[in-house]
Amino acid sequence: MPPPPPVPRDPSAPDGGRPAAPRTGGRRRAEDRHPGASGGHRLPGGEPARHRARHAPAPRRPAPVENRPGSAPAGGAAADPADGAETGPIPHPGHPGGWGDCPGQADLGATPGPPAPPAPGRGHGHGHGAASPAGRRVRRLLVALLVPCVLATLAGVALLWPGATPVPEIPPTQQVHGTVTAVQVADCSPGAGDRRCTGVTVALSDGPRAGRDLVQLVPNEPSTPRFAVGDPVTLSWSGANPDDAGSYQLVDFQRGAPLGWLAAAFALAVVVLGRLRGFAALVGLALSFVVLLWFVLPAILSGGSPLAVAVTGACLIMFVVLYLTHGFTARTSCAVLGTLASLALIGVLGYLFTVTSRLTGLDDTTATLIGTLGPGVPIDPRGLVLAGLVIGALGALDDVTVTQASAVWELGAANPELGVRELFAAGMRIGRDHVASAVNTLVLAYAGAALPLLLLFTVAAGGVTQVLTSQDVATEIVRTLVGSIGLVAAVPVTTGLAALVVGRR
Repeated sequence: MPPPPPVPRDPSAPDGGRPAAPRTGGRRRAEDRHPGASGGHRLPGGEPARHRARHAPAPRRPAPVENRPGSAPAGGAAADPADGAETGPIPHPGHPGGWGDCPGQADLGATPGPPAPPAPGRGHGHGHGAASPAGRRVRRLLVALLVPCVLATLAGVALLWPGATPVPEIPPTQQVHGTVTAVQVADCSPGAGDRRCTGVTVALSDGPRAGRDLVQLVPNEPSTPRFAVGDPVTLSWSGANPDDAGSYQLVDFQRGAPLGWLAAAFALAVVVLGRLRGFAALVGLALSFVVLLWFVLPAILSGGSPLAVAVTGACLIMFVVLYLTHGFTARTSCAVLGTLASLALIGVLGYLFTVTSRLTGLDDTTATLIGTLGPGVPIDPRGLVLAGLVIGALGALDDVTVTQASAVWELGAANPELGVRELFAAGMRIGRDHVASAVNTLVLAYAGAALPLLLLFTVAAGGVTQVLTSQDVATEIVRTLVGSIGLVAAVPVTTGLAALVVGRR
């Protein structure tokens, strides 16, 4: 069909009647924003011509019109839309290409047809449909990785479940309680006249002498505590003659009440700040103690491998606490997988360096435990070092992995256009700061726990090398460094998993 006649110019117009050139950017003119308000054309029927808009579908070229029954002859009026011919923007002079919307210009002879559907993969949609297939595949991958770990943990619990608790060769002493009613200087032995001891009178509140007083002699030495009237104390009774003062020994103070108030203040602070999630964290903490007291400790005393028991118990605590506190979500699953990978690395490195460093684990506490249990209960001292390393690092690992997964999720929510690489890079920037502070926290925690030991070796004869390579200090060094390596490894593993899940949603 022949092209439409050109639009006549109006010499009286400010621009000489020239057709408006298509705009390529910048703010829209008044006729772009409000067609017809400043000279824009209007279609027949009063409808303003539509101009470029955001997310507009791509225009369709008009199909060639053939002469067939019911159609208008070539060069005549516009065809009736009912005859099946497509209508659309018509090229006109001054518009290169002739197929885009041109501000201020419209076909005055064609009836607008229905808008064409947007091309696949273009435009912007606001629908909230089902997750993409890639997101479903990633979640299936998480399930495929987690299910074997859960089954292995349950199998380990079943195989390592503690049997009968062994009876120690040295019978345990019974604890009795009382209150100090009098304190006075006394001789360590009758008639010695040295006045180097303190006579402490205790009113017993339970035990075989409940309601009666008992006098205990305590030597005045720097290594013995100082008692005052009104102090609640604890005594150990050997089980011998209850009327013999030699059957008792004043051992410690009662600390139940202040510790209870401190625990209540801690729980209140957690619930006030964390609310429901804080309450769930407290429940998870209680369950962690249940696992330790009912599974880990009895299983080790029953002869189980301390490392195997510690790894199994740590995995059980991790699954219960993380999912209970943070919910059954893909975010929590990423944190769980990152923690599992780091625990495995800590176990391997800990075993390797305790063997190569020849750490025996025979410190004073372990030696006392072995002597109390006797030869009938085999205890692996080196295994106890490894078990303490794994369990001690679990808390810091949970902190790092949960924080990293949450950071990547928040980054993806703030900018949904970020891909996997961008999310990983941004998450690693956060993780580097977190690792720096977490490693410092772990080192200071171990240093604080071993502070008396460090002071002892500081004043002892020998150089720094001799102090650092001694059995007790070297054990703490291995614990610190292996745990720190596990923390460092947890950051890229957790960040990568979280970025993969968020980027493929």
